[in-house]
Amino acid sequence: MPDRSFLAWPFFDDHHRAHAERLEAWCNKNLPVDHHDVDAACRRLVADLGRDGWLLPTAVDPASPGPLGVRTLCLTRETLARHDGLADFAFAMQGLGTGAISLFGSPEQRRWLDKTRRGEAISAFALSEPRSGSDVANMDMQAVRDGSDHVLTGEKTWISNGGIADLYTVFARTGEAPGARGISCFLVPADTPGLTVAERLETIAPHPLARLAFDGVRVPAAAMIGRPGDGFRIAMSVLDVFRSTVGAAALGFARRALDESLIRANQRELFGKPLFDLQMVQGHVADMALDVDASALLVYRAAWTKDSGAARVTREAAMAKLHATDRAQAVIDAAVQLHGGDGVRKGHIVESLYREIRALRIYEGASDVQKVVIARQVMGGQGV
Repeated sequence: MPDRSFLAWPFFDDHHRAHAERLEAWCNKNLPVDHHDVDAACRRLVADLGRDGWLLPTAVDPASPGPLGVRTLCLTRETLARHDGLADFAFAMQGLGTGAISLFGSPEQRRWLDKTRRGEAISAFALSEPRSGSDVANMDMQAVRDGSDHVLTGEKTWISNGGIADLYTVFARTGEAPGARGISCFLVPADTPGLTVAERLETIAPHPLARLAFDGVRVPAAAMIGRPGDGFRIAMSVLDVFRSTVGAAALGFARRALDESLIRANQRELFGKPLFDLQMVQGHVADMALDVDASALLVYRAAWTKDSGAARVTREAAMAKLHATDRAQAVIDAAVQLHGGDGVRKGHIVESLYREIRALRIYEGASDVQKVVIARQVMGGQGV
């Protein structure tokens, strides 16, 4: 039985606790899904999550826009990840892909949110490029003004939901100023002429990923999200909201690894006694539990701070993402060790967790980049 005591922490209100309990019941009934065809699985997950109302927190209500509830996003990702990594992926990408529209979109652009929140359209966040991942300001993709339109030319890569998305939030250089101040953001439907899937990308934990080619993709003025040159600020604002949720997903993976390890330690015998009777095993379990709780405190501190009205939570979100993903890797590695040969057997839950966690230490800002972000925030806070 997973530990649910953290729901009593003062970070949460009663509606958060009720949401977590309802979602837990839904997950027990509907997850995991068959992963053999990941495109089909993701389409099904988006449809099912949307049908049953679980995608509503991923975007603002177009009829009455307000702030995104980061605690609800984190609770949802943690719960889904504990049950099925692909379900977490499907949920998270609906939010990340529409984050710019939720935060900065026009009323016309926000019409897409009715579809994405119902699971009738799949969204994607197209930021990374072959030469620029964490260094967003170094992007090459161009959006050249032609009359009232912009013409997009270049590539995006490692795009989650690439190839199955119905709309892409795309960042491109419009040249208002050098570096970060010369980037703008565009809403590009997947069927726009000139936008093609150049390559599908396979990873150790299969998800829909692709490299996208933009060959003279023409979009109208109404496709720009926010103002010209605001793209970098928009991207950072979106990541400021969703970076904490990456830590929440890692937390869900770590909790599942700890739960599976406790079952193993109690059921498996070694030298005539349960595995748990060995002091070294108890030490591993203690370390795992400590890592889980410390990560949860950082994740939900960041989420609570944002929900409490903070304009930015760059420091808190970076700390939550860094610690939760790195320590989840350690927790899952310990779980593999405690499971012995079963821990590396294909199809075992611990083996799948081992593959799932690794990418979280890279996407939405790699661990080393998070250290740079934290250090700069700390130095800035000291007036240096």
